[in-house]
Amino acid sequence: MSNKHSNILVADKYRTHQTAKNFRSKNKPSQVIKGDPVQEYIDASQASATKRAYASDLRHFLTHGGKVPCTPKQLAKYLAESANDGLAVATMDRRITAIHKAHINQKRASPAHSEIVRQVMQGIRRTLGTKQRQVKPLMKDDLLAALEAIEKVHMPVRAARDRAILLVGFASAMRRSELVGVRMEHLTFSPTGLDIELPTSKTDQEKHGRTVFIPRGRGGHCPVQALMHWLKSAGIRTGHVFRSVNRYDGIAKQGLTPQSVALIVKAAMVQTGADAYNFSGHSLRAGYCTSAAEQGQPTWQIREQTGHRSDTTLAKYIRSTSRKTTPSLL
Repeated sequence: MSNKHSNILVADKYRTHQTAKNFRSKNKPSQVIKGDPVQEYIDASQASATKRAYASDLRHFLTHGGKVPCTPKQLAKYLAESANDGLAVATMDRRITAIHKAHINQKRASPAHSEIVRQVMQGIRRTLGTKQRQVKPLMKDDLLAALEAIEKVHMPVRAARDRAILLVGFASAMRRSELVGVRMEHLTFSPTGLDIELPTSKTDQEKHGRTVFIPRGRGGHCPVQALMHWLKSAGIRTGHVFRSVNRYDGIAKQGLTPQSVALIVKAAMVQTGADAYNFSGHSLRAGYCTSAAEQGQPTWQIREQTGHRSDTTLAKYIRSTSRKTTPSLL
């Protein structure tokens, strides 16, 4: 390779890195103009998870030949290639928003609302449809099989953590981000069960907060007992409840990521002989909703546990199954 071509590649990589870096820095909640209350409230208007998603989307665009600024034709080509690679329509819509914000932040003309981009997305929606892939709910039989598999394949501390995540994740019906965000100061144990305080969540950006209650169960699959066993085994007294565990059963100080929940669910289901593609972290929440609905619980009562604001949103988590559940969820 000639020195000229080598310099061009280095320059391209530098520009890609700098553009993504600039976007991330402008979207970090901590990057505010001191003394400027307007900027502070603008930064607080979006959840940190949303900002991370936008930054990730922009990185994907840049590492796949995109640049800021880009032309409408370049963005349309990127979207067409993404569709051919099987990317979900909802994800493409989010990436368009991320690319649009990157242009606005740099005071550049955005290609996001151009006619060619609009036509390409219209064609993609008609060709691929807009229905999102729905993972299978983790029903009671699935959960019990996963718990049994965990005990066989993992060392004691790792097994204690994974059991607690599956049982608490199912019984609480919390979102993945809520589950991994739980800290010791959020827990209140009582003879009847466990209260988990959620200071904020995906649909509670104004931080009103809510409390999730998990009753104590009978037998060896009580979520409260599983959580207490994990905390005792890991020696956790402060900070995040759910943490990484290495191959030697060493405990990390930081908490897990939402994606970690999905990986734990998938790994457990693989050990039962199931196809990991059909399950994710959402399977725990969907499993609770589906089980509760099949037992005849009213939707308002289910939403009280899950935090859904409407029956319409809740309905997306209630999946049809051919199985009959037992009287208790666990």
